[in-house]
Amino acid sequence: MLKQKQFILFLLLIFLCCNTVAALAADLKYTLSMPEPHTHYFQVEVELTGARKNHIDYKMPVWAPGSYLVREFAKNVDSFTATDKAGITLRSEKIDKNTWRVYSNKADAVRVKYNVYAFEMSVRTSFLDAAHGYVNGTSMFMYPDGFQNQSGTLVVQPYKDWKKVSTGLKSTGTYTYTFPNYDVLADSPLEIGNHEVLFFEAGGVPHEVAMYDEGNYEPKRLLADMKKVVEECISLMGELPVDRYVFIVHNLHKGGGGLEHLNSTTLQTSRWNYGTETGYTNFMSLVAHEYFHLWNVKRLRPAPLGPFDYDKENYTRLLWVSEGITSYYDDLITRRAGLMEPQRYLDVVAGSISSVENTPGNKIQSVSESSFDAWIKYYRRNENSNNAEVSYYTKGGVMGQLLNMEIMKSTKGEKSLDDVMRYMYDRYYKKLDRAFTEQEFKEALERAAGKKFDDFFRDYIHGTRTPDYNSYFEAAGLRLVDLNKDVLNLNWGAGTAMENGRMVIKSVSRGSSAWEGGLNVNDEIIAIDGYRVEDDIKPLISGRAIGEKLPVTVSRDGKLLTLEVPIVEDKNVRYRLERVENPTALQQKIYSKWLKLKEV
Repeated sequence: MLKQKQFILFLLLIFLCCNTVAALAADLKYTLSMPEPHTHYFQVEVELTGARKNHIDYKMPVWAPGSYLVREFAKNVDSFTATDKAGITLRSEKIDKNTWRVYSNKADAVRVKYNVYAFEMSVRTSFLDAAHGYVNGTSMFMYPDGFQNQSGTLVVQPYKDWKKVSTGLKSTGTYTYTFPNYDVLADSPLEIGNHEVLFFEAGGVPHEVAMYDEGNYEPKRLLADMKKVVEECISLMGELPVDRYVFIVHNLHKGGGGLEHLNSTTLQTSRWNYGTETGYTNFMSLVAHEYFHLWNVKRLRPAPLGPFDYDKENYTRLLWVSEGITSYYDDLITRRAGLMEPQRYLDVVAGSISSVENTPGNKIQSVSESSFDAWIKYYRRNENSNNAEVSYYTKGGVMGQLLNMEIMKSTKGEKSLDDVMRYMYDRYYKKLDRAFTEQEFKEALERAAGKKFDDFFRDYIHGTRTPDYNSYFEAAGLRLVDLNKDVLNLNWGAGTAMENGRMVIKSVSRGSSAWEGGLNVNDEIIAIDGYRVEDDIKPLISGRAIGEKLPVTVSRDGKLLTLEVPIVEDKNVRYRLERVENPTALQQKIYSKWLKLKEV
């Protein structure tokens, strides 16, 4: 019996080895074309050679890493066909929402073709029109299941009038690129067209800036300032983990946001944003945010954000670290690069705290819950979201501020959150080459600060308690002042919009007059206190006394109702960070180190 078991194990080993060799011997080639860009259709061909399997499943991802929502990219696929090396049609069928099965009958070569409709201009999707093409890999490229670790080639066939392709993929010839595995292919967006291509060098590494469409940017200044931001990121983290980097910038009529990738990013902005100080520094903060993701997310990552499961949600309670602490750093890096004045930066910090504290959902949802529920809430906001949710970006950034202050206070300015990020990167990415847990991040904070953070995590990360902000900021000689203190205002709380000459309620804020009085979203406001509402309700509610009952007539589902709406006090804050009059030497040291200023 033992010999029989040994023989069976031997055969199993031979079988596994043969399959491994077969997989290694396989060849994978993608071809991307766009012969009629005005139709918004890309054509994709996937050629797999050497697999020799009875059937092969081709899968289209359902989401894009970095954007935590199931987007069902398969909905844009049509005209799926499969043939063998001789061009003979192979039977195929769709077996679930994002999987096509090809009955390849151990054919040496299988060629799959399909079309992708691409007409959503965002950093998370793909787009094609007569002006240019943009490809985000997970919304374009299927992968043959079981071959995710297979290296391969991508050949791009631009539309006949287009001459440029910008991507982080390694080029091996004209419009020809290689990738070591599917993750890299999926994580390397492409800009295709006749865009302007700019260059700068930072950290000894070439950086390409692909600028789609016009904008009121001045190239020389733009590149110089982007270089400052990049070099500040490198200085903070201690090294640059890439040998080339690509910025894809979409200058649009309206747009904003970015998405990080392994050695590139896509940024979208309004084309005229560069002309104002606020717009320009906001763009630089966006550059800093996505570039900092080179370390925080793309390499230093919480489980299970890589390797990815492209079939379903990948849950984590640590987006407040991945996105929120990156949000803490984006404005700070811009400040440290000399592109934002200290008081402007302090105003941004105070504005973020005000935003969190004025969000009713901050008392309902913790920042760790916000992270976990991103898949069903953050990207699917509705009229009640503000009442029930808090942003892991904004609140995570505020938590980063407090953690930094606490570390600097505990170490008399010798350590900061910077040291924690460098330690985490060095330990979990470089040395252990694995994801980290919340406990490990907490331990890294404690290691730097020399104190426990149990209460902090219980109260502010997993709980919804309001921090004593001044107990943190006093370390840097700062005081958080509420400019609304002792100012008595009413809190109406109904967001409205004009629709075909009707004033319709679009949101109702928890705890406001509208909330307490029973006004509903979709109510049409007809009259207030017997007076007809036209296009502005402010004259009809201003000057009302707190506690007064205000008759409001609405049309709800075709019925006229008059509700007694109590006027309640507005308790929203409007914070400003101010420096104390006579900061101590330690406070000045911490303040200067934090903002990278010369001590005065």
